[in-house]
Amino acid sequence: MATRIYIPRETSAISLGAELLVDAIATEAKYRGLDVQIVRNGSRGACFLEPLVEVQTANGRIGYGPVQIEDVPDLFDANFLEGGQHKLALGDVETLPWFANQERLTFARCGLIDATSVEEYQSLGGFKGLEHAIAKDSKGIIQEVLDSGLRGRGGAAFPTGIKWQTVATAQADQKYIVCNADEGDSGTFSDRMIMEGDPLSLVEGMTIAGLAVGATMGYVYLRSEYPLTRQVLQEAIDNARAAGYLGQNVAGSGKAFELEIRMGAGAYICGEETSLLESLEGKRGQIRFKPPLPALKGLFGKPTVVNNVISLATVPVILEKGGKHYAEYGRGRSLGTMPFQLTGNIKQGGLVEKAFGLTLRQLIEDFGKGTATGRPVRAIQVGGPLGAYFPEDLLDTPLDYEDFAKAGGMLGHGGVVVFDDTVNMARMARFSMHFCAIESCGKCTPCRIGSTRGVETIDRIVAAQGEQEREQQHIILKDLCETMESASLCALGGLTPMPVMSAVKHFKGDFQ
Repeated sequence: MATRIYIPRETSAISLGAELLVDAIATEAKYRGLDVQIVRNGSRGACFLEPLVEVQTANGRIGYGPVQIEDVPDLFDANFLEGGQHKLALGDVETLPWFANQERLTFARCGLIDATSVEEYQSLGGFKGLEHAIAKDSKGIIQEVLDSGLRGRGGAAFPTGIKWQTVATAQADQKYIVCNADEGDSGTFSDRMIMEGDPLSLVEGMTIAGLAVGATMGYVYLRSEYPLTRQVLQEAIDNARAAGYLGQNVAGSGKAFELEIRMGAGAYICGEETSLLESLEGKRGQIRFKPPLPALKGLFGKPTVVNNVISLATVPVILEKGGKHYAEYGRGRSLGTMPFQLTGNIKQGGLVEKAFGLTLRQLIEDFGKGTATGRPVRAIQVGGPLGAYFPEDLLDTPLDYEDFAKAGGMLGHGGVVVFDDTVNMARMARFSMHFCAIESCGKCTPCRIGSTRGVETIDRIVAAQGEQEREQQHIILKDLCETMESASLCALGGLTPMPVMSAVKHFKGDFQ
């Protein structure tokens, strides 16, 4: 019987040489007359161990990593097909502290299975949530989501069940489910990782959403920078359809639901739901005025659920195990788990799924093991390019929506970017304004003009010859940020002041 070897078919692993390993291991096994079966799984999320190679042995799955092609002959010499000892041997990967200390619900299957196989997906509970949803009516499905306390994982944190309830009660001849997979925030990759490692969970989640609100058509709006994701997700959709989980008779329920992928063109603004809908309709990606809300008048003027990838991919486990089971994780109004993505100047980067409530310090020190350079942490940005910069003395802030907001920040999409003490925060503040100026859709003046004036004002602060001149420019910058925050049509202009003013507040010396 062939020995199963797992090598990720995932963007970060491939960028580090996973495709070369597939060829090298297959060639070496053939040369030695050994029977192997290479399985292309997703990444487990420990980017610092990629490419991570796992072997199915009599004693379970044994990991080796990070593996390069020059290590392949030595691995075979060490009898790694039977879990032999080697300098890269990790043992059972799930017993490593990185994984053992996580609470994986949404990402429970990620890295364990052939990502697009319906059979392997089912072997680990896949489509159980859909089965339970089919046995309920619309109100029953939505009630489970309400009981779970699930909030939008894309940044706004709006209660998912309430959004579904609004669409379900709207009267229309057609409704839509739209998945926002335009993952544009810096330091984020959880959407990509689930779509490349467990795409059928997204297919299942969108199908459940369709049954809940009476929608028969769904679209995944995917960013153009994810070509491999598109390929993997399309294979998963095709396999689900072939197995009867998409089409005119979903899993024998007599109800219809179909899915299509639509590609974006690299505009950050299309991560905002109304700009995304404009783009889906073939128009320029610009903000729509609200009201009406997309839940009442969305895609093509019809009631539309717009949810983030992680929100939708979490729905199957909620329907499988119950909303109250999911709500047992987390605290306060921040219930369930969140996939935090550790990036930047960090020793152990990757994806950590934990219940809300751990602190930023625990995340960076216990999981990330500090900076990659070994220098002290100076600043942490959480929530993408529009998130606040936190200094070291705010590291004990609990990671939940309410506590983070009280501290002047936002969790957003869960991206965490770490900087050591060599960072210049005036440059980072300037970058935030410059980013907004480049990515603005141009529809509203505060965002379009304010961001450009913001860059100029920060330059004048840094170049100021005296303290009086510098303070005058600080007053102008504050006034400008207040205008952007209050008068911008969407979160791009409205939130850009957050990183800028946090940099001024906590690192004012860098503006000298």
